[in-house]
Amino acid sequence: MKIVVLDGYTENPGDISWEPISSQGELTVYDRTSYDPGNVAPIIERAGDAEIIFTNKTPITREVLDALPKLKYIGVLATGFNVVDVAYAKEKDVLVSNIPTYGTAAVAQFATALLLEVCHHIGAHSEAVKEGKWQDNADWCFWNYPLVELAGKTLGIIGFGRIGQSFARVAQALGMNVLVNDVYELDELKSDTLHYTALDELLEKSDVISLHCPLTPENTGMINQENIAKMKKGVIIINTSRGPLVNEADLAAALDAGRVGWAAVDVVSTEPIRAENPLLRAKNVIITPHIAWAPKESRERLMEIAAENLRQYLAGNPVNIVNQ
Repeated sequence: MKIVVLDGYTENPGDISWEPISSQGELTVYDRTSYDPGNVAPIIERAGDAEIIFTNKTPITREVLDALPKLKYIGVLATGFNVVDVAYAKEKDVLVSNIPTYGTAAVAQFATALLLEVCHHIGAHSEAVKEGKWQDNADWCFWNYPLVELAGKTLGIIGFGRIGQSFARVAQALGMNVLVNDVYELDELKSDTLHYTALDELLEKSDVISLHCPLTPENTGMINQENIAKMKKGVIIINTSRGPLVNEADLAAALDAGRVGWAAVDVVSTEPIRAENPLLRAKNVIITPHIAWAPKESRERLMEIAAENLRQYLAGNPVNIVNQ
């Protein structure tokens, strides 16, 4: 059975093994496969006569699916599966699986790191010391940014799945109060320091707002001028979820005006980031290149789940199928 990985480098740049998947068939791994909407020939050529393909961000469109008559299974090496035309894949009797949870701890940890960096600017202060600014300082200490204590402040979490819940536990341990907005309310998680609330109340009362919700047509661009106007002046906004949740022009304007104190984002609307993205020129923003999910431990977990998805499919018991 032929198995092709179209863009394996991000998942595995060489520090983990493909053996969990290669042990199940004849595996070919491409680090990257070039593509553009007007030329899907490289994708079709590499997928060839494979019955199974894995993709991370290489798009599997209607045109690609029509050109791969032997294809039976697509494994997405991520949680999001919008790179595949899942509805048309279903019409073609091609099953599509994803990795529903593998980076919960990693992403919650990264959101915490972004928040703490905004509060303390540890990297910038370390560089200032190395540049000689401490040894030449008139006082015994100095700081170049306001330092923020989180205890007693309010964190608003929009989207309260596994990652949001994990981040909430960290925030509570830091002494924060947590407001949550989600479709579902979990009674067992409510406490004196964690409450569910309407979105407008969360926006109004939170000192920090962190996005942990999936992207939907309803919440696309939800961090916009209108909703920012409801927030506290100087609010900190964190996004480790999906870039299009944020209207980046509106956020950049609010940062430059001081309406938003800081933003820290690991995701942007188009990735890789484009030179014209307004956040690149905004004040008080931290941007990281979509790496919250990427510790080795997390990627090893992703590999094992992808391999198990394939194993169960081959055994006639497909799991984590997103287009049944």
